[in-house]
Amino acid sequence: MVTSQRPIESAAPIARARFRATARPIVSTMLCAAMLSASDPLSARDYGSHDVGGWTVTASKDGKGCFLTRDYDRTGETTLLLGLDIDGTNRLSILNANWSIKADDRLKLNFRLSNSSYPAHFAIGIISDGKQGFVTSFGAKFPTYFAASGTLDITRGDVPVERLSLEGAGAAVAELRHCVDDQRARPAGGGKAQSDDIPRDPFAPVPARNSKK
Repeated sequence: MVTSQRPIESAAPIARARFRATARPIVSTMLCAAMLSASDPLSARDYGSHDVGGWTVTASKDGKGCFLTRDYDRTGETTLLLGLDIDGTNRLSILNANWSIKADDRLKLNFRLSNSSYPAHFAIGIISDGKQGFVTSFGAKFPTYFAASGTLDITRGDVPVERLSLEGAGAAVAELRHCVDDQRARPAGGGKAQSDDIPRDPFAPVPARNSKK
């Protein structure tokens, strides 16, 4: 039995507010985390990166979530990033070296998965790591739809933007959720417990010592 695709209600108002106020560098956080080294924060260092079926899952450098990435061998070397935060919010970024999108450009794009669609969905232009592209946010169920889909088609009106295979996304999203659960379980800041030799108040007056003669 053939079922029609479900048009998912647009998250444009939420996404617009999120990205206008994006003092938190959404994409730079995700892209910088792709180059994590042993000297990076403890939360990211402990989890590390995991390769799952052609995808790479990495903890965000700020310890507030994780993301999965995949590079596609084509003109402009398209990069897909799906980030998931410990509060349940998500964002999708697509980057390509050939695109002429400018930072902060406001876009309306059509996103179609194998099992759902997001017509005229708000996105914002970004430039990072020598590539141009866009970032957007979806509802809480998007990672589930993404995991169960075989393809992601993106168009700008009638103009095709990208057609991306999501093969292996199911296992990758499962690992992404595992990474997020790992981050969520960590203490705030992701650091170790305070050392025993550090006083509660290092700036308190030092008690006077009784001198013995």
